[in-house]
Amino acid sequence: MPNFIWYIIGGIALLSIIAYFLQEKLIFKPEKLKQDFQFKYDIPFREYFFDVEPGVRINGLHFFREQPAGLILYFHGNSRSIKGWAKYSKDFYRYNYDVVLVDYRGFGKSTGKRSEKDMLNDMQYVYTCLLEKYPEQHIIVYGRSIGSGFATKIASDNKPRYLILDAPYYSFLKVVERFVPILPVRFVLRFHLRADKWIPHVNCHTYIIHGTKDWLIPIKHSERLQKINPNKITLIRIYGGGHNNLPSFDEYHNFIRDILKY
Repeated sequence: MPNFIWYIIGGIALLSIIAYFLQEKLIFKPEKLKQDFQFKYDIPFREYFFDVEPGVRINGLHFFREQPAGLILYFHGNSRSIKGWAKYSKDFYRYNYDVVLVDYRGFGKSTGKRSEKDMLNDMQYVYTCLLEKYPEQHIIVYGRSIGSGFATKIASDNKPRYLILDAPYYSFLKVVERFVPILPVRFVLRFHLRADKWIPHVNCHTYIIHGTKDWLIPIKHSERLQKINPNKITLIRIYGGGHNNLPSFDEYHNFIRDILKY
């Protein structure tokens, strides 16, 4: 075998090793908050801590109504913390819904070492705790970007009223393969988040909202998800929408209104 082939193989192997150990820093972009940080918002809220296991504490915010029509459990994207994501709670709160947002391990005030299995278990723990306060048929699970995988898994293992996915992926593996096609991503990646595997087990109706000009997670991901179960999955296309600007479109807010009010 020519020497340059060995150089290529060696280079790919080296890049694969680097990617394996650095992937968390590439995938997750958390904002960390001090434990004594004080949240401040202009609508009523409570701060929650979910003690999953020793050394693992999940921080959450609960924006509440006196007599809510239901609850939105919101799983956010891969950056910042609930401090910043909380502004989106108003999109649901205005329709008389409570909203609970939680930070993943290592985000905000949440603690614990990240792995896909453990993070999924954390979100199930949160869901189970919320079932003590809300009838399950009043819970809507909402997943934004990377949060769509967590939301889909929770909906597949439980019986919420609806599942709403905002700019989701078919599987996280497919997202990463698009950016590093030369690497054996299937073997290197530790976070696969198989929405395609979990969504067939979702019994409630699923609503997907996706921008037609999303360059990070192209809309074809949502189109493939819808084809898995077209009778139970509705895809709403936001024409001209990108990955991070859907709330700037009237169509997005009309969709939220129609789902929550009727």
